[in-house]
Amino acid sequence: MNRLTAARRRTLAIHVACVAVTLFMGLPIYLIALAALSSRESLNRFPLSLLPTDVSTETMRVFLDSTGVVGGFQNSVEVGLLSLALSLVLGVPAGYAVARYAFRGREPYQLFLLLTRALPIVVLSVPLARVFLATGLYDTTYAVALLHTALALPTTVLITSAIFVAVPVEHEEAAMVFGASAPRAFARVVLPQALAGIAAAAIFTFVTSWNEVLGAAVLTLNRRTLPAQVLSTLADSPLAFRFAGGFALVVPALVFIAFMRRYLLNMWGTTIR
Repeated sequence: MNRLTAARRRTLAIHVACVAVTLFMGLPIYLIALAALSSRESLNRFPLSLLPTDVSTETMRVFLDSTGVVGGFQNSVEVGLLSLALSLVLGVPAGYAVARYAFRGREPYQLFLLLTRALPIVVLSVPLARVFLATGLYDTTYAVALLHTALALPTTVLITSAIFVAVPVEHEEAAMVFGASAPRAFARVVLPQALAGIAAAAIFTFVTSWNEVLGAAVLTLNRRTLPAQVLSTLADSPLAFRFAGGFALVVPALVFIAFMRRYLLNMWGTTIR
């Protein structure tokens, strides 16, 4: 009986902790959405209401009709998807090599990958701007995608290598015994078992690309992503439009995470209701 009571208490404590973390992470999103979908007059009232008592889409409509917003959204989607594709094409084979092959300097190599994340974004974007000016890639979505790929690639390699380590090598060897080539065994046996980790790496890559602003602002002038466009146009705007810009940045990332989360949990065998 005491064990059952202790187990129930642990379960209750875990549930309470999960609810607390969810509220802590969801409250800022709720407040941004509330401010973006409220009338401008309600934002100037004191005290501010925490309930949607004066819902209005006027601020969001004005923001979405502003010059550069739709183009910035399209550029962000293009950069995010291109960064996602490049990081997976380059990172998945690299992660597989790190997981499967023992080579000299493997541990220092994995540590070296993290050094890219330790550098400030300006250290990467300013030299890249000079390179892109010389090669004609400056002020293009390709330049921003290359920068975002460089930022996300180390994490993609490390995440996928950890997943490939968990895939039994015996499965791959059995496929090769039955006549499959090494690439075919990887594609038909190893890769399906690692899709959950690849999905996790995809979430990180897309969200990182979507939220990055400084590098996109340095590398572009007319083809800016939505965060860079919001940073440049809403710096001196009224508070309501800043909330509208923040809400417009949050929603697409949440939609992508929700879609990939469903796929990710299904790969782990979790039933989503």
